[in-house]
Amino acid sequence: MAKYSTGSGGDSAGGSCELCGSDSGDLQTANVAGASLQVCDSCARDHGENERTTGGDSSRDDQNRKRKAAQNTAKIQDAQKADSSHWEDGADYDDDQLPYLVKSYGERVTEARQDEGLQTGELAEELDLDEADILAVEQGRATQANVGGSVIKALEEYLDIELVESR
Repeated sequence: MAKYSTGSGGDSAGGSCELCGSDSGDLQTANVAGASLQVCDSCARDHGENERTTGGDSSRDDQNRKRKAAQNTAKIQDAQKADSSHWEDGADYDDDQLPYLVKSYGERVTEARQDEGLQTGELAEELDLDEADILAVEQGRATQANVGGSVIKALEEYLDIELVESR
């Protein structure tokens, strides 16, 4: 019967294997499931983790873990900083706020554009707007895409449709 390690017994000079209980005179210390045990050669081969986690690997794992933690910390700090590099100088985004839009505003724009016989690129060129803004409006993503109120107004006037919700 195997005995369990209490941390107080066994030296490599004698005793029995802490896993299988064999009375082998030649025991060695092996890491088994995170515990250091005195085991026979057979148990060390079959159950020991020494080959997989040597002291060098452990320190390398610690270094990798610390490097990953530092990278994650840097990412978090970068995400918390405001990045104004993409803002235009002198732009006041509050001046071009998106108004409340009617339900299905995207469908209205798509139908009106198609009735005019225009592609999204042609409409964007005609109105001197970014095609991505027109696509965002047609797909119902005006708010998420930060489309300005001026885009909505230009679409309303050119396509002769109502997109702004009247209060």
